[in-house]
Amino acid sequence: MEYTVMLPAAGSGKRMGAGFNKLFLEIGETPILIHTLRVFDSDPDCAGILLAVKPEERGQIQDMLGQFGITKVKALVDGGEERQHSVASCIEAHEGAGVVLVHDAARPFIRRDVIRKLVDMASAKGAAIAGVKAKDTMKMARNGVVEKTVNREALYIIQTPQAFRYEVLHEATKKAEEDGFLGTDESMLVERLGHPVHIVESTYDNVKMTTQEDLVFGEVLLKRKQEEDLDDADRTRL
Repeated sequence: MEYTVMLPAAGSGKRMGAGFNKLFLEIGETPILIHTLRVFDSDPDCAGILLAVKPEERGQIQDMLGQFGITKVKALVDGGEERQHSVASCIEAHEGAGVVLVHDAARPFIRRDVIRKLVDMASAKGAAIAGVKAKDTMKMARNGVVEKTVNREALYIIQTPQAFRYEVLHEATKKAEEDGFLGTDESMLVERLGHPVHIVESTYDNVKMTTQEDLVFGEVLLKRKQEEDLDDADRTRL
């Protein structure tokens, strides 16, 4: 089933401490943004990519798209002050209906099988988000003092992509704008409507490149992915 993906790429990446858009940082001599775009550009089910960017970075990103042969970007829209505003701009630029995904441009290691499960779930149920179960003991604390230990069996660490039928996400975003509500992710906006949001199991490799330590981990993940691709190619030749 086809889908359209929206990528907010207008952040500043302050926690990375690079002094510029962290998406331009490289893993294996290729910008993070391009690694992420390649996942969707190479997916036959991806009908198009909408990219929210800073106006002053538009030219640089257009040059990168040409340099690395990215062909499915249908529009570069102006990003906003907050992620929610950038996604709203992508929603307005989207033509058509169907399933839409919102994905962090700084998560280059999302697996295609997870994308497929999200699209199928969103098509059937209206809303689906990627997540992994919490592995560590979780405690609720106030002012640095533990109040209680939380049952981690019921806790998920939420990632992206987050997938929705277009009309569900459009309604949720419009309602949030009318109410002056700013959410932490798209799922939160949909939850406000009382719409059920289903979790699809993702992988712990789907890391968001946020800090310098993440870049080191990213190099390891990229090397492993390249080795897996070589193994797959060898098996195909056999």
